[in-house]
Amino acid sequence: MKIIQTTNADIIAKLNRSVHDLHVQRYPQYFKEYAYEAVKAFFQSIINKDNFIFLLLEDNEEAIGYAWIEIRKYQETPFRKAYKSIYVHQISIVETERKKGYGSKLMEEIYRIASHHKIDLVELDYWAENEAAKDFYRKQGFSTYREIVYKRL
Repeated sequence: MKIIQTTNADIIAKLNRSVHDLHVQRYPQYFKEYAYEAVKAFFQSIINKDNFIFLLLEDNEEAIGYAWIEIRKYQETPFRKAYKSIYVHQISIVETERKKGYGSKLMEEIYRIASHHKIDLVELDYWAENEAAKDFYRKQGFSTYREIVYKRL
């Protein structure tokens, strides 16, 4: 198993399908059907930006997962202090390889990157009904410090 940084939008777009399809299935009011070319074009437009990092997880020379993270710099305002964080946009493992510790390996790499950048905060969000994500991040030691709520009219 190895984890490398990548700028290959094609492979990230392909690996994105399983997590995207899950979102479409659970939240069709918010998510469009997966469209490979559009997803690839989106990733191609951001994959080389300095604040984004894409990690590719391979096992036996086969791509089986990825993480999309962002180095965020929050500026000081009259209301809050300045701080930096690593924001996890997406983490996904192909369905046949889940529950084998690969997600934890990606998170370990994310923590290493945060440490390298002298960042002590990793942030992320997930959909409230995504029990698998909730359990995974709880096991990783994540805590809730802010919640987003809504009311549909």
